[in-house]
Amino acid sequence: MGTNAKPILWIVVPCYNEEQVLPLTAPMFLQKLQDLAGRGQISGNSRVLFVNDGSSDRTWEIIRELAAQDEHYLGICQSRNRGHQNAVLAGLMEAKDRCDITISIDCDGQDDIGAMDRMVEEYLNGAEVVYGVRAKRETDSFFKRFTAESFYKLLKGMGAEVVYNHADYRLISARVLQHFADFEEVNIYLRGMVPLVGFPSATVSYDRAERLAGKSHYPLRKMLALAFNGITSLSVKPITLITTFGIGFSLIGLVFMIWAVAEAILGNTVAGWASTVCIICLLGGIQLISLGILGQYIGKTYLETKHRPRYIISARTWEPETRRYIEDDSSDPADKTCSP
Repeated sequence: MGTNAKPILWIVVPCYNEEQVLPLTAPMFLQKLQDLAGRGQISGNSRVLFVNDGSSDRTWEIIRELAAQDEHYLGICQSRNRGHQNAVLAGLMEAKDRCDITISIDCDGQDDIGAMDRMVEEYLNGAEVVYGVRAKRETDSFFKRFTAESFYKLLKGMGAEVVYNHADYRLISARVLQHFADFEEVNIYLRGMVPLVGFPSATVSYDRAERLAGKSHYPLRKMLALAFNGITSLSVKPITLITTFGIGFSLIGLVFMIWAVAEAILGNTVAGWASTVCIICLLGGIQLISLGILGQYIGKTYLETKHRPRYIISARTWEPETRRYIEDDSSDPADKTCSP
């Protein structure tokens, strides 16, 4: 933790197969640190921390090269790919004891780096958490915009505390991170977990641009998985809805039972194959969906009871055994992995 009047800032940047965009955005992050330090808003001891999430390309090698060129660049490497949320968490936990504030931001250059100025201003004015909120979604397709906005509304309806149109671009003070470290769940959804810590917060709006290079690593499949994980990690309302539907259909079924018995007594019953099949298919589908939702919660409970680590850092750029690969030009490039 910094003792100077000017806060030490660490920019936490998760990276997964970002060899194309990293050389473009890394200088931008460094320039932002220099601008903020030049205006006296942050300490000159601030850093950019890249988190390699088990990339299969040259991402980790590029991070090591950057760290060798400038002391303001730092990097850590996970032992394997564990997902975006775990990568962000690993960076935040690594930074919390070494700085006063952190700003997490994706590597692709889509989030406006200029918004960091206002984030730091909000922190200096007393906010412990500052959320970056998208002002508009003009760069998204209609489908993505509709589904994203619907998802935020759905989370709100489920009782989860989320900031509308906020992803993972945020400032968090080291004080908040110290308390956040007490959250030990394995199923991580940072957008809903950070507000649970409390402390004064603020929002900063910004415009999101197109990706500078490379391809998005979040296709529809991963977006849906993240959305479902967010709902089941933050709310038990789906289980409540299952119970409600069960009671509702039971009452409807009771009414139809009385009606069927009455029709049989009156001798008005006729062959009803189509209606029977429709009812069986409807109820069967509802039962399978309900069992699936319950299974997800049971599976999450099973994973939580294992207490497995949420991330494993296999290498750090400031460790001598990692740096030796940068200094030894004769080493085999195939050996330049996260393991020293």
